[in-house]
Amino acid sequence: MLMPGRVWFLIVMLAGGFAAVGYAIYGGRLPPADFTFVNETEVASIDPALITGQPEGRIVNALFEGLTRLRAEDTKAEPGTAEKWEISPDGRVYTFHLRKDARWSNGDPVTAHDFAYSIRRLIDPLTFSRYSYQAWYIENAKRYNLGSSTLQPGDAVEIELNPPAGATNTVRGEVLYGKLIRIDGPAIKEKANDEKETARERVFVVQIDGQEHRFQAADETQPVANGVERCRQVLLDFRQVGVRVIDDRTLEIRLTNPTPYFLELLGFYPFAPVHRGCVEKFGKPAWTLPQNIITNGAYRLVARRIRDRVRLRRNENYWDHDHVRLNVIDALSVDNRTTALNLYLTGMVDWVTVPPAEVLREFLKTKPPRNDLNPAPQLTTYFFLLNTTRPPLNDKRVRQALALALDREEITRVATGAGEIPALSLVPPSMPNYTQQPCRPFNPDAARKLLAEAGFPDGRGFPKLEILYNTDQAHQAIAELVRKQWQRELGITASLRNEEWGSFQDSQQQLNYLVARRAWVGDYLDPNTYLDMYVTNGENNNTGFSNRQYDKLIADAAKEPDQTKRRQLLESAERMLMDEMPIIPVYYYVSRNMVRPRVRGFFNNLQDTHPLHALWLDPNVDDRSPRPNEYMEPVK
Repeated sequence: MLMPGRVWFLIVMLAGGFAAVGYAIYGGRLPPADFTFVNETEVASIDPALITGQPEGRIVNALFEGLTRLRAEDTKAEPGTAEKWEISPDGRVYTFHLRKDARWSNGDPVTAHDFAYSIRRLIDPLTFSRYSYQAWYIENAKRYNLGSSTLQPGDAVEIELNPPAGATNTVRGEVLYGKLIRIDGPAIKEKANDEKETARERVFVVQIDGQEHRFQAADETQPVANGVERCRQVLLDFRQVGVRVIDDRTLEIRLTNPTPYFLELLGFYPFAPVHRGCVEKFGKPAWTLPQNIITNGAYRLVARRIRDRVRLRRNENYWDHDHVRLNVIDALSVDNRTTALNLYLTGMVDWVTVPPAEVLREFLKTKPPRNDLNPAPQLTTYFFLLNTTRPPLNDKRVRQALALALDREEITRVATGAGEIPALSLVPPSMPNYTQQPCRPFNPDAARKLLAEAGFPDGRGFPKLEILYNTDQAHQAIAELVRKQWQRELGITASLRNEEWGSFQDSQQQLNYLVARRAWVGDYLDPNTYLDMYVTNGENNNTGFSNRQYDKLIADAAKEPDQTKRRQLLESAERMLMDEMPIIPVYYYVSRNMVRPRVRGFFNNLQDTHPLHALWLDPNVDDRSPRPNEYMEPVK
């Protein structure tokens, strides 16, 4: 039975009080921060090339800054480390001019070489970045990133030799340059898994300074044929990639096709620079430790305490440090939403991103409206991934049946709390200049018919499903409701499995699941940020879905200069995705931030992104004051 709001509120306060006190005691060992917020969960990493989640992004965006940065008001690109740029008339060549006063936290100047190094690192196959595909807009970056599988005789190539003994795991070996003559050995397979298995068996015949050399990817412990030299990897020559250092403060980037959102993309954290000397001296992950890390953003990392907090301090070497008004920020790792809310209600934090749904519903009924709560449309979709490589989910009829048996209205009525909108498409309706392509709505009769056609009448013989979610009260409530709906409508059973954030991300990446919850915040204001994830072997696909026609639509959209035709191609791709159903949309988010009235510079925007460098505290405002904040303005 659902408890009345006032009773629930009291129970929340009591249940979370002890946890809040615990955080106070633990956090009390450090001097108090100027600003404290709940960052939801323990961050998996703070390496810009390796992260994919919002909690990590909030921290990395404070520590590092790209050529551009995203405005707090509307997430449009503005000058960051680059003070200005020129774009060629055909929209393909960008020339960036770095600031004279752009410096790393240790005082070193930030140069164009740092950005070239970091882009090469992002697309190096051995970095294993899940966001490397975001650099594929750059000329030949895709070929470099996909490794030796793209090489053809006549290509200019680079041969990375094995690193010297004792080098850290981030040091490259000596790099030789030559022309590929031929590849001897097994034929190149299409699938990435086959590529990894056969790459070591290939012999690359390369001409260097007029002499033929034979190379094989092998370390000192692995045998090679007579006359073959060991190397670490053979790639397209990076000098063929559209990244060129003109001088220390000038960087040129050449794109394959005009990309209207490229400046916004450069403000996205995978394109942040990293300090080469730091990365290579300490290796990963040690280079990201507080005592080692060197950053170029508004803040420095001064402490990271597992399952407690990340502490940031203003970076005095940041080019815009005079406008950064918070000296010390604490980002707390709190998975439990009740605990997070109590930390806020007891005055221990200034911002909580997601209050418990049950309490949120009660808060939204408050008259007059609260001055610290203002849900707004958000460019985020909550959905379920289906592992299409595992039976019976490899049958489209089964996937469609599961989607048709999902009652999204019930989910948003019972399990969420801020007016979330039931979703029938992956791309949310808040996406400008785009028409969503919906899947079929709730229809249990049609679902049962499809399931019967697939060989499971009334669910008989259907294997038990398992729903994976990351540890969180709301995700658990949704998964439990979905389990009941599938039992009720289809006669199939499902169990639940929860994992902490890092393990949960690994399970998705490794396809170690059957059904898994996911949410995606648009990385930029274009439908491609959702749709290009599901190309074959996409790093963020995580479903095993592969369709050549879908791949072609996405590829054609990438090179289509006519924006109307491009939009039509993307809409066709989404229609196909919503028919194949490797994912099941559930609802579109609204922002759920609770923010103290004294916090300024916090804007509602479609990506629900709130750069820490833009925040400040108004000493003339207290919690009882009407909110003077930009946060109460509607999303533009």
